[in-house]
Amino acid sequence: MSTASVASSARAPITHDSLPAWGPWAVVGGVLLAAVALGSATEVALGVLLLLGVVLSVGVVYVWSRAVEGSRRAKDRSVTIAVTASFLLAIAPLVSVLYTVLSRGLARFDAPFFTETARNVVGEGGGASHAIVGTLVITGVATLASVPIGIMAAIYLHEYGSGRLKKALTFFVDVMTGIPSIVAGLFAVALFVLFFGPGIRLGVMGAVALSVLMIPIVVRSTEEMLKIVPDGLREASYALGVPKWRTIVKVVLPTALAGIITGVMVAVARVIGETAPLLITTGVFSSMNSNPFDGRMSNLPVFAFNQYKFPGAIPEPYIDRAWAAALTLIVIVMTLSLAARLIYRRFGTDIR
Repeated sequence: MSTASVASSARAPITHDSLPAWGPWAVVGGVLLAAVALGSATEVALGVLLLLGVVLSVGVVYVWSRAVEGSRRAKDRSVTIAVTASFLLAIAPLVSVLYTVLSRGLARFDAPFFTETARNVVGEGGGASHAIVGTLVITGVATLASVPIGIMAAIYLHEYGSGRLKKALTFFVDVMTGIPSIVAGLFAVALFVLFFGPGIRLGVMGAVALSVLMIPIVVRSTEEMLKIVPDGLREASYALGVPKWRTIVKVVLPTALAGIITGVMVAVARVIGETAPLLITTGVFSSMNSNPFDGRMSNLPVFAFNQYKFPGAIPEPYIDRAWAAALTLIVIVMTLSLAARLIYRRFGTDIR
Protein backbone atom coordinates (compact mmCIF):
# COMPACT_ATOMS: atom_id res chain seq x y z
CA MET A 1 0.00 0.00 0.00
CA SER A 2 1.41 3.40 -0.96
CA THR A 3 2.02 6.26 1.43
CA ALA A 4 -0.71 8.34 -0.28
CA SER A 5 -3.35 5.65 0.19
CA VAL A 6 -2.41 5.27 3.87
CA ALA A 7 -2.71 9.03 4.40
CA SER A 8 -6.02 9.09 2.53
CA SER A 9 -7.46 6.30 4.69
CA ALA A 10 -6.23 8.06 7.82
CA ARG A 11 -8.10 11.20 6.81
CA ALA A 12 -11.33 9.34 6.01
CA PRO A 13 -14.11 10.06 8.52
CA ILE A 14 -15.25 7.31 10.82
CA THR A 15 -18.88 6.55 10.00
CA HIS A 16 -21.45 4.28 11.59
CA ASP A 17 -24.81 2.98 10.59
CA SER A 18 -27.80 4.82 11.99
CA LEU A 19 -30.87 3.56 13.78
CA PRO A 20 -34.23 4.24 12.12
CA ALA A 21 -35.88 7.39 13.43
CA TRP A 22 -38.78 5.40 14.84
CA GLY A 23 -36.56 2.70 16.39
CA PRO A 24 -35.82 4.13 19.87
CA TRP A 25 -39.38 5.34 20.38
CA ALA A 26 -40.72 1.99 19.23
CA VAL A 27 -38.62 0.37 21.95
CA VAL A 28 -39.94 2.81 24.55
CA GLY A 29 -43.53 2.34 23.43
CA GLY A 30 -43.23 -1.45 23.40
CA VAL A 31 -41.73 -1.59 26.86
CA LEU A 32 -44.35 0.79 28.30
CA LEU A 33 -47.19 -1.18 26.70
CA ALA A 34 -45.74 -4.32 28.23
CA ALA A 35 -45.61 -2.56 31.59
CA VAL A 36 -49.27 -1.54 31.29
CA ALA A 37 -50.26 -5.09 30.35
CA LEU A 38 -48.27 -6.49 33.26
CA GLY A 39 -49.88 -4.00 35.63
CA SER A 40 -53.34 -5.03 34.45
CA ALA A 41 -52.57 -8.70 34.97
CA THR A 42 -50.88 -8.35 38.37
CA GLU A 43 -51.31 -6.32 41.53
CA VAL A 44 -48.05 -4.41 41.09
CA ALA A 45 -48.55 -0.63 41.05
CA LEU A 46 -48.71 0.73 37.51
CA GLY A 47 -46.53 3.72 38.36
CA VAL A 48 -43.71 1.47 39.55
CA LEU A 49 -43.94 -0.62 36.39
CA LEU A 50 -43.89 2.46 34.16
CA LEU A 51 -40.83 3.81 35.97
CA LEU A 52 -39.04 0.48 35.60
CA GLY A 53 -40.11 0.42 31.95
CA VAL A 54 -38.49 3.80 31.31
CA VAL A 55 -35.24 2.65 32.93
CA LEU A 56 -35.30 -0.57 30.90
CA SER A 57 -36.03 1.38 27.70
CA VAL A 58 -33.03 3.65 28.28
CA GLY A 59 -30.80 0.61 28.79
CA VAL A 60 -32.09 -1.21 25.68
CA VAL A 61 -31.76 1.84 23.46
CA TYR A 62 -28.27 2.54 24.78
CA VAL A 63 -27.07 -1.01 24.06
CA TRP A 64 -28.66 -1.06 20.61
CA SER A 65 -27.39 2.41 19.66
CA ARG A 66 -23.88 1.69 20.97
CA ALA A 67 -23.67 -1.48 18.87
CA VAL A 68 -24.82 0.31 15.71
CA GLU A 69 -23.89 3.98 16.05
CA GLY A 70 -21.14 4.19 18.66
CA SER A 71 -20.98 5.29 22.29
CA ARG A 72 -21.36 9.03 21.67
CA ARG A 73 -24.63 8.69 19.78
CA ALA A 74 -25.84 6.09 22.27
CA LYS A 75 -25.35 8.50 25.18
CA ASP A 76 -27.19 11.22 23.27
CA ARG A 77 -30.18 8.99 22.60
CA SER A 78 -30.27 7.74 26.20
CA VAL A 79 -30.23 11.26 27.61
CA THR A 80 -32.92 12.34 25.15
CA ILE A 81 -35.22 9.54 26.27
CA ALA A 82 -34.47 10.21 29.95
CA VAL A 83 -35.21 13.95 29.59
CA THR A 84 -38.44 13.28 27.67
CA ALA A 85 -39.55 10.76 30.29
CA SER A 86 -38.78 13.27 33.07
CA PHE A 87 -40.88 15.90 31.31
CA LEU A 88 -43.81 13.50 30.93
CA LEU A 89 -43.42 12.50 34.58
CA ALA A 90 -43.49 16.16 35.62
CA ILE A 91 -46.70 16.98 33.74
CA ALA A 92 -48.46 13.71 34.63
CA PRO A 93 -49.77 15.04 37.99
CA LEU A 94 -51.01 18.22 36.29
CA VAL A 95 -52.84 16.25 33.60
CA SER A 96 -54.27 13.93 36.25
CA VAL A 97 -55.51 16.83 38.38
CA LEU A 98 -57.10 18.58 35.40
CA TYR A 99 -58.78 15.40 34.23
CA THR A 100 -60.10 14.58 37.69
CA VAL A 101 -61.42 18.07 38.38
CA LEU A 102 -63.07 18.29 34.95
CA SER A 103 -64.64 14.85 35.11
CA ARG A 104 -65.94 15.34 38.66
CA GLY A 105 -66.73 19.06 38.55
CA LEU A 106 -68.73 19.24 35.32
CA ALA A 107 -71.62 17.40 36.99
CA ARG A 108 -72.62 20.63 38.80
CA PHE A 109 -71.03 23.19 36.51
CA ASP A 110 -74.44 24.57 35.55
CA ALA A 111 -76.40 27.81 35.74
CA PRO A 112 -77.90 27.22 39.22
CA PHE A 113 -74.40 26.71 40.61
CA PHE A 114 -73.49 30.28 39.57
CA THR A 115 -76.82 31.95 40.39
CA GLU A 116 -77.99 30.31 43.62
CA THR A 117 -76.56 30.12 47.13
CA ALA A 118 -76.34 27.20 49.55
CA ARG A 119 -78.66 28.80 52.09
CA ASN A 120 -81.14 26.27 53.50
CA VAL A 121 -80.08 23.68 50.90
CA VAL A 122 -80.25 20.04 51.97
CA GLY A 123 -79.23 17.47 49.40
CA GLU A 124 -79.35 18.37 45.72
CA GLY A 125 -79.68 21.87 44.34
CA GLY A 126 -78.19 25.12 45.49
CA GLY A 127 -75.09 26.80 44.23
CA ALA A 128 -72.00 28.76 45.14
CA SER A 129 -72.69 32.26 43.88
CA HIS A 130 -72.08 33.64 47.38
CA ALA A 131 -68.73 31.84 47.54
CA ILE A 132 -67.69 33.05 44.08
CA VAL A 133 -68.50 36.66 44.97
CA GLY A 134 -66.69 36.29 48.28
CA THR A 135 -63.58 34.87 46.62
CA LEU A 136 -63.44 37.70 44.08
CA VAL A 137 -64.01 40.38 46.74
CA ILE A 138 -61.50 39.01 49.26
CA THR A 139 -58.83 38.35 46.63
CA GLY A 140 -59.47 41.74 45.02
CA VAL A 141 -59.07 43.60 48.31
CA ALA A 142 -55.91 41.63 49.09
CA THR A 143 -54.51 42.43 45.65
CA LEU A 144 -55.30 46.14 45.95
CA ALA A 145 -53.47 46.21 49.28
CA SER A 146 -50.53 44.01 48.32
CA VAL A 147 -49.53 45.19 44.85
CA PRO A 148 -48.71 48.85 45.66
CA ILE A 149 -46.90 47.88 48.86
CA GLY A 150 -44.98 45.07 47.15
CA ILE A 151 -43.95 47.13 44.13
CA MET A 152 -42.84 50.13 46.18
CA ALA A 153 -40.91 47.87 48.55
CA ALA A 154 -39.15 46.25 45.58
CA ILE A 155 -38.31 49.68 44.14
CA TYR A 156 -36.78 50.70 47.44
CA LEU A 157 -34.74 47.51 47.76
CA HIS A 158 -33.32 47.69 44.24
CA GLU A 159 -33.19 51.40 43.44
CA TYR A 160 -32.66 53.12 46.79
CA GLY A 161 -31.80 50.65 49.55
CA SER A 162 -28.28 49.93 50.76
CA GLY A 163 -26.38 48.74 53.78
CA ARG A 164 -27.73 46.78 56.71
CA LEU A 165 -31.32 47.95 56.30
CA LYS A 166 -31.51 46.51 52.79
CA LYS A 167 -30.01 43.21 53.95
CA ALA A 168 -32.42 43.00 56.86
CA LEU A 169 -35.46 43.74 54.69
CA THR A 170 -34.34 41.21 52.08
CA PHE A 171 -33.92 38.60 54.78
CA PHE A 172 -37.40 39.19 56.20
CA VAL A 173 -38.96 39.10 52.73
CA ASP A 174 -37.32 35.74 52.13
CA VAL A 175 -38.60 34.48 55.48
CA MET A 176 -42.14 35.68 54.76
CA THR A 177 -42.12 33.93 51.40
CA GLY A 178 -41.97 30.57 53.14
CA ILE A 179 -44.25 31.07 56.14
CA PRO A 180 -47.18 28.62 56.43
CA SER A 181 -50.52 30.06 55.38
CA ILE A 182 -52.10 29.26 58.73
CA VAL A 183 -49.62 31.64 60.38
CA ALA A 184 -50.92 34.47 58.19
CA GLY A 185 -54.45 33.62 59.26
CA LEU A 186 -53.53 33.59 62.94
CA PHE A 187 -51.80 36.95 62.51
CA ALA A 188 -54.95 38.45 60.99
CA VAL A 189 -57.11 37.01 63.77
CA ALA A 190 -54.77 38.34 66.47
CA LEU A 191 -54.68 41.78 64.84
CA PHE A 192 -58.45 42.18 64.62
CA VAL A 193 -59.09 40.65 68.03
CA LEU A 194 -56.76 43.26 69.46
CA PHE A 195 -59.02 46.07 68.17
CA PHE A 196 -62.50 44.49 68.00
CA GLY A 197 -62.44 41.78 70.64
CA PRO A 198 -62.71 37.98 70.41
CA GLY A 199 -65.10 36.22 68.05
CA ILE A 200 -64.73 38.75 65.26
CA ARG A 201 -65.08 37.35 61.70
CA LEU A 202 -64.91 39.64 58.69
CA GLY A 203 -64.16 39.30 55.01
CA VAL A 204 -61.45 41.94 55.30
CA MET A 205 -59.68 39.72 57.84
CA GLY A 206 -59.24 37.13 55.10
CA ALA A 207 -57.95 39.84 52.77
CA VAL A 208 -55.35 40.86 55.36
CA ALA A 209 -54.24 37.26 55.76
CA LEU A 210 -53.90 36.83 52.00
CA SER A 211 -52.00 40.11 51.77
CA VAL A 212 -49.40 38.77 54.19
CA LEU A 213 -48.87 35.88 51.80
CA MET A 214 -48.94 38.00 48.62
CA ILE A 215 -46.65 40.87 49.54
CA PRO A 216 -43.35 38.91 49.70
CA ILE A 217 -44.09 37.20 46.36
CA VAL A 218 -44.80 40.55 44.70
CA VAL A 219 -41.68 42.07 46.26
CA ARG A 220 -39.41 39.25 45.16
CA SER A 221 -40.77 38.96 41.61
CA THR A 222 -40.78 42.73 41.04
CA GLU A 223 -37.24 43.05 42.36
CA GLU A 224 -36.03 40.37 39.95
CA MET A 225 -37.72 42.16 37.04
CA LEU A 226 -36.10 45.46 38.00
CA LYS A 227 -32.71 43.77 38.02
CA ILE A 228 -32.97 42.75 34.35
CA VAL A 229 -33.71 46.31 33.17
CA PRO A 230 -30.43 47.44 31.53
CA ASP A 231 -28.56 50.13 33.42
CA GLY A 232 -28.03 51.88 30.08
CA LEU A 233 -31.69 52.90 30.04
CA ARG A 234 -31.36 54.51 33.46
CA GLU A 235 -28.09 56.24 32.54
CA ALA A 236 -29.56 57.58 29.30
CA SER A 237 -32.46 59.07 31.24
CA TYR A 238 -30.13 60.58 33.84
CA ALA A 239 -28.02 62.07 31.04
CA LEU A 240 -31.09 63.96 29.82
CA GLY A 241 -31.53 65.49 33.26
CA VAL A 242 -34.50 63.38 34.29
CA PRO A 243 -34.72 62.92 38.08
CA LYS A 244 -34.46 59.44 39.52
CA TRP A 245 -38.09 59.08 40.59
CA ARG A 246 -39.30 60.06 37.12
CA THR A 247 -36.81 57.66 35.52
CA ILE A 248 -38.24 54.85 37.60
CA VAL A 249 -41.83 55.75 36.76
CA LYS A 250 -41.37 56.47 33.05
CA VAL A 251 -38.51 54.16 32.05
CA VAL A 252 -37.82 51.36 34.53
CA LEU A 253 -41.37 50.30 35.44
CA PRO A 254 -42.75 50.29 31.86
CA THR A 255 -39.78 48.22 30.75
CA ALA A 256 -40.34 45.66 33.49
CA LEU A 257 -44.15 45.81 33.31
CA ALA A 258 -44.63 42.41 31.71
CA GLY A 259 -42.61 40.64 34.39
CA ILE A 260 -44.28 42.60 37.17
CA ILE A 261 -47.73 41.61 35.91
CA THR A 262 -46.61 38.00 35.74
CA GLY A 263 -45.39 38.19 39.32
CA VAL A 264 -48.68 39.67 40.48
CA MET A 265 -50.59 36.89 38.72
CA VAL A 266 -48.38 34.28 40.38
CA ALA A 267 -49.12 35.89 43.74
CA VAL A 268 -52.88 35.88 43.07
CA ALA A 269 -52.77 32.25 41.96
CA ARG A 270 -50.78 31.44 45.09
CA VAL A 271 -53.42 32.78 47.49
CA ILE A 272 -56.75 32.42 45.70
CA GLY A 273 -57.01 28.78 46.72
CA GLU A 274 -55.86 29.14 50.32
CA THR A 275 -58.24 27.51 52.76
CA ALA A 276 -56.66 27.54 56.23
CA PRO A 277 -56.30 31.33 56.72
CA LEU A 278 -59.78 32.00 55.34
CA LEU A 279 -61.36 29.27 57.43
CA ILE A 280 -60.28 30.95 60.67
CA THR A 281 -60.77 34.56 59.54
CA THR A 282 -63.93 34.68 57.41
CA GLY A 283 -65.70 31.64 58.85
CA VAL A 284 -68.38 29.57 57.12
CA PHE A 285 -71.33 31.46 55.67
CA SER A 286 -74.07 30.25 53.30
CA SER A 287 -75.68 33.57 52.35
CA MET A 288 -74.65 36.30 49.95
CA ASN A 289 -72.41 39.01 51.42
CA SER A 290 -70.41 41.30 49.17
CA ASN A 291 -69.28 43.73 51.88
CA PRO A 292 -65.92 42.63 53.35
CA PHE A 293 -66.44 44.94 56.35
CA ASP A 294 -69.81 43.50 57.35
CA GLY A 295 -69.74 40.09 58.99
CA ARG A 296 -68.72 36.69 57.71
CA MET A 297 -68.06 36.13 54.03
CA SER A 298 -68.01 32.85 52.15
CA ASN A 299 -65.37 31.91 49.58
CA LEU A 300 -64.73 29.02 47.23
CA PRO A 301 -61.92 27.22 49.12
CA VAL A 302 -63.85 27.19 52.40
CA PHE A 303 -67.06 26.32 50.56
CA ALA A 304 -65.42 23.30 48.91
CA PHE A 305 -63.88 22.24 52.22
CA ASN A 306 -67.17 22.53 54.06
CA GLN A 307 -69.12 20.64 51.41
CA TYR A 308 -66.60 17.81 51.43
CA LYS A 309 -66.07 17.74 55.18
CA PHE A 310 -69.71 17.81 56.26
CA PRO A 311 -71.83 15.99 53.67
CA GLY A 312 -75.43 15.15 54.40
CA ALA A 313 -77.12 11.77 54.62
CA ILE A 314 -76.74 11.51 50.83
CA PRO A 315 -73.17 12.77 50.27
CA GLU A 316 -73.08 12.82 46.46
CA PRO A 317 -74.65 16.31 45.97
CA TYR A 318 -72.22 17.82 48.48
CA ILE A 319 -69.21 16.16 46.86
CA ASP A 320 -70.37 17.36 43.43
CA ARG A 321 -70.60 20.93 44.69
CA ALA A 322 -67.11 20.66 46.16
CA TRP A 323 -65.64 19.50 42.83
CA ALA A 324 -67.54 22.22 40.97
CA ALA A 325 -66.05 24.81 43.34
CA ALA A 326 -62.56 23.45 42.63
CA LEU A 327 -63.22 23.66 38.87
CA THR A 328 -64.43 27.24 39.28
CA LEU A 329 -61.19 28.15 41.04
CA ILE A 330 -59.18 26.71 38.15
CA VAL A 331 -61.27 28.65 35.64
CA ILE A 332 -60.76 31.89 37.58
CA VAL A 333 -56.99 31.39 37.69
CA MET A 334 -56.93 30.57 33.97
CA THR A 335 -58.95 33.70 33.20
CA LEU A 336 -56.57 35.86 35.21
CA SER A 337 -53.60 34.34 33.37
CA LEU A 338 -55.17 35.09 29.99
CA ALA A 339 -55.88 38.65 31.12
CA ALA A 340 -52.24 39.03 32.15
CA ARG A 341 -51.12 37.91 28.69
CA LEU A 342 -53.44 40.42 27.02
CA ILE A 343 -52.12 43.21 29.26
CA TYR A 344 -48.57 42.15 28.39
CA ARG A 345 -49.28 42.33 24.65
CA ARG A 346 -50.82 45.77 25.08
CA PHE A 347 -48.36 47.39 27.48
CA GLY A 348 -45.29 45.16 27.46
CA THR A 349 -41.97 46.67 26.35
CA ASP A 350 -39.19 44.64 24.75
CA ILE A 351 -35.74 45.06 26.31
CA ARG A 352 -33.46 45.61 23.31
